[in-house]
Amino acid sequence: MSSRRLPLWAGWLLALAVAAACASLGAWQLQRMHAKQAQVDAAAQVLADRRADPLSAAADPASARGYRWSAGEGAFLPLPAVLLDNQNRGGRAGVHAYRVFQPRAEHATPLLVDLGWLPLPGDRRLPDVPRPPATRVAGLLAPPPSPGLVAPVLEAQADGTLLAVVLEPAAVADALGLPALAPRVLRLDPDLPMGYARDLEVLANTLPPERHLGYDVQWFALSAAVLVIALLLTLRARRRR
Repeated sequence: MSSRRLPLWAGWLLALAVAAACASLGAWQLQRMHAKQAQVDAAAQVLADRRADPLSAAADPASARGYRWSAGEGAFLPLPAVLLDNQNRGGRAGVHAYRVFQPRAEHATPLLVDLGWLPLPGDRRLPDVPRPPATRVAGLLAPPPSPGLVAPVLEAQADGTLLAVVLEPAAVADALGLPALAPRVLRLDPDLPMGYARDLEVLANTLPPERHLGYDVQWFALSAAVLVIALLLTLRARRRR
């Protein structure tokens, strides 16, 4: 339909709908920015204090999305390793290696310990992750990496290793034949002499807050541009008449 046949009110309705949609996306990006900045600030505070909670805190459902420093004794169970796929570090593709740790406290729920990152070769041959002999661990209790919209699929390898695209403790517990796993994982202290390349960055492999702010500005700018264009077209149509 040509611009001459489209009534001004209809054009404005269309412009307002598009502008509202862009503004809504901008508001969502702003919300994501604040949420991720809150995550960064909360983790930074915990890392600054480093007041250690017992490992049993990992199973507290009231704190499943929070951060705490934790330490305790126990043992890594003789169960297969869990490898989280699609994990980048320094521009290289790899996996994060997890092992199940059983705290020594009575009736304590086992938890997944993030041992660090390992690269994948071109043929995607999975690395061997031996069970650490350590009897004490310490690190940052944190929620598992965000799953996004991906389903928690687990693929058992020939040696029993589980390859996951999403780390969902409940699904991992079922695959390993465990009654349960704590909803939070332990990000192993980089200063401990075991494991692989690691840090305590809480937003690894995801967009940082400043990127969301950039997208927020773009969406709101596009919303404003749509309204400005609608106004200019309206003024032009009136001059023609």
